[in-house]
Amino acid sequence: MLTLLLVIIYIAFISLGLPDSLLGTAWPAAYGELGVAVSMAGFLSAVISCGTIISSLLSSRIIRRFGTGITTTVSVAMTAAALFGISLSNSFWIMFLFAIPLGLGAGSVDAALNNFVALHYKARHMNWLHSFWGVGASAGPVIMSFFLTRGSWRSGYSAIGWIQIALVVILIASLPLWKLVSTGAQTSKGSGKAYSITELIKIKGAKPALVTFFCYCSVEATAGLWGSSFLVLSRGISPETAASWVSLYYFGITFGRFMSGFLTMRINNKKLIRMGLGLIVLGILLIMVPTVDFILLCGFFMIGLGCAPIFPSLLHDTPENFGAEVSQSMMGLQMASAYIGITVMPPLFGLLVQHISMSLMPAYLMVIAIVMIVMVERLNRIKAGKTAS
Repeated sequence: MLTLLLVIIYIAFISLGLPDSLLGTAWPAAYGELGVAVSMAGFLSAVISCGTIISSLLSSRIIRRFGTGITTTVSVAMTAAALFGISLSNSFWIMFLFAIPLGLGAGSVDAALNNFVALHYKARHMNWLHSFWGVGASAGPVIMSFFLTRGSWRSGYSAIGWIQIALVVILIASLPLWKLVSTGAQTSKGSGKAYSITELIKIKGAKPALVTFFCYCSVEATAGLWGSSFLVLSRGISPETAASWVSLYYFGITFGRFMSGFLTMRINNKKLIRMGLGLIVLGILLIMVPTVDFILLCGFFMIGLGCAPIFPSLLHDTPENFGAEVSQSMMGLQMASAYIGITVMPPLFGLLVQHISMSLMPAYLMVIAIVMIVMVERLNRIKAGKTAS
């Protein structure tokens, strides 16, 4: 039964990935039609992330009230409705309104499914789960690029909306599975009390963990949101080509997580995270090269490949780092911290672009990556101290 449920969770994670890469790939073609500045993509990204932060923080209470199955199904349905709304938007402010449910639809389901897998499956399944997110995130730019070549970014959003509807049907059919899981209500609705933010932050190791999640998603989201615009405005690539190139970044994440699932059989999460950080730094250095197309492609792929093991490995370590009793509440707070990074850092870069230059992106990513490395090593020292004691 858990195996079948895991398949359903994999399918649900495709739906989480599909919308995440759409805004960045559609924006070079959309902002002129909407009559707004290029930097307004950061504003939309922030609105989506704010909705996700709110639902992440409320996730432990929502899941305890309704269960993981219903929470997942309703969240995907909200996402589908928001995507259709965006596809029909004839102004930036209507697009802004539909960005709110798009964000709210992601937070609770993300925290619920990640915690479920962290508690009940091995590390390889967490990596493969997030590889399925990468399948969706990689497919998003490809689908959008297809419709951009035919002159319609709106059709790209609509197509993803229909895919989400199909996933909603699958999730509705799977609802009885959540009730039949052997651990019953405790598994599907979570366990333990809902801890307050103050209680969680006081736990040893919580602060560096939260900063690490903040930094990771800052790198991933900034590269994903602004990658196409960086290629178009700083490197002179066409919007259609840039969209397909950025899909290689998401393919790097997808392929890397698939391979990480096998690597976890021989390498622990700590080593995988360090390997990922090294690849991110290498990829950033490659996209600093100004004119060579092949090196740019390799750089974006390398950044994606480096991102691959970091997020799932950190998530899978949550019950081990903080205890199973606290893990659902901590998972929600970690996801909220991650989405705060998405909310703050890509828009901040948008402001820097407006006043300085799009060419600043590699240096911006490098600073965040260095902070992440420092926080990961600090968390490792705290974990080592706990183990020794």
